[in-house]
Amino acid sequence: MDRSTRRVFLKRSLATASGLLLSPSRTWSSAALTRPKLPVAGVATVFYRNSHAHVILGKILDGWKQDGGPGPDLELVSLYVDQVPKNDMSRDLAKKFGFRLAKTIDEAINLGGDTVGVAGVLSIGEHGEYPHDPVTKQHLYPRKRFFDEIVAALKRGGKVVPVFNDKHLSARTEEAIAMYRTAKEMNMPFMAGSSVPVAWRVPPLEVPIGSDMESAIAVGYAGEESYGSHALEVLQCMIERRRGGEAGIESVRAVQGKEILAAEKNGYWSRQVLAAALRAGDAKLADDWLDELVRLGRPFYLIDHRDGFKSCVAMTTSNAFLFACKLKGENRPQATEFALQKGPPNRHFAWLLRGIEHMVHTRQPAYPVERTVITTGILDAAMRSLSQDRARIATPLLGISYKPREWKHAPGIPPEPREDY
Repeated sequence: MDRSTRRVFLKRSLATASGLLLSPSRTWSSAALTRPKLPVAGVATVFYRNSHAHVILGKILDGWKQDGGPGPDLELVSLYVDQVPKNDMSRDLAKKFGFRLAKTIDEAINLGGDTVGVAGVLSIGEHGEYPHDPVTKQHLYPRKRFFDEIVAALKRGGKVVPVFNDKHLSARTEEAIAMYRTAKEMNMPFMAGSSVPVAWRVPPLEVPIGSDMESAIAVGYAGEESYGSHALEVLQCMIERRRGGEAGIESVRAVQGKEILAAEKNGYWSRQVLAAALRAGDAKLADDWLDELVRLGRPFYLIDHRDGFKSCVAMTTSNAFLFACKLKGENRPQATEFALQKGPPNRHFAWLLRGIEHMVHTRQPAYPVERTVITTGILDAAMRSLSQDRARIATPLLGISYKPREWKHAPGIPPEPREDY
């Protein structure tokens, strides 16, 4: 049995031992399992097969595995879709499941009347035909517009309910801060982010809260913005657990080529820690692996935190989201892969939905929205740095400190994709 085969075997054994016992449908107490399904509204850019709207809202409609089985204690009663391409599913699903297909966000929330008719709102501004910023190349999804219309509808309907925003809050730091402040002013339970922080971790690493962290790096791949947001979430959901929590961000810089090596000398990353992260993704490192990484021309995002901590995201060709850190007093770095189900029905989104379900029922976010405010601002600054010849970008709006919150990620390993999906 070779190394890769042995690793898969061990992963499968772990899944059998723990993952099946802790699926989203089995995490609540017996009392919680009898609670009513609360009505929610969906607000989405598009709704087609395997879009974010489908893999999130589809699990409310058709169960955690999207096979007609058990699902969350939520009921989708209304849906607003901003664009209707030829492969739209929303019209057929409305007929099948009986939810209201709203013409406006206000109608989706107030159900055509004058009072709020739902217990929560899921805003999914991902996918669809929307412009890119001509300079920074950021995708300008209408997440802030969705948020503003949701807020207006809640105010008109006279009730504040929990709101979830999929992925980062906006392409603009200023808009993200405005959304955050509005939620605070309204005492609105507010959550945001993607499924990656709650996905499977192989091995199942959880850095203890209050750890004395010396160095940390996250590894991402693919699009600098679209997947860079995920890599930043991987980083932030771990380093927020360092001693003192998150103190806010001072500045961000994106570097490439030989500037990456200079960043190592300046303490932003460690080759021992980066090598540990890459090996967590089964990378077989050659003697010249670092030279090859520099030659690729992929950016590293260098982050200065206000407490003096330095961290880094390395965008590579790894094809995996990875994390490693070195804690004080330990000889070796700790590392893990944030692993996703590699195909339908994308059950990592079930673990995201589990957190949303918790917020709607308890009015308490499963984890801090400040994490997403921070990663939104870092990403915006990194994109501006790349567009400004890799300049250092000060981040005065990101003086946001917060403490982490315990919330379990998916246990075991990702299941294989469903062939009959």
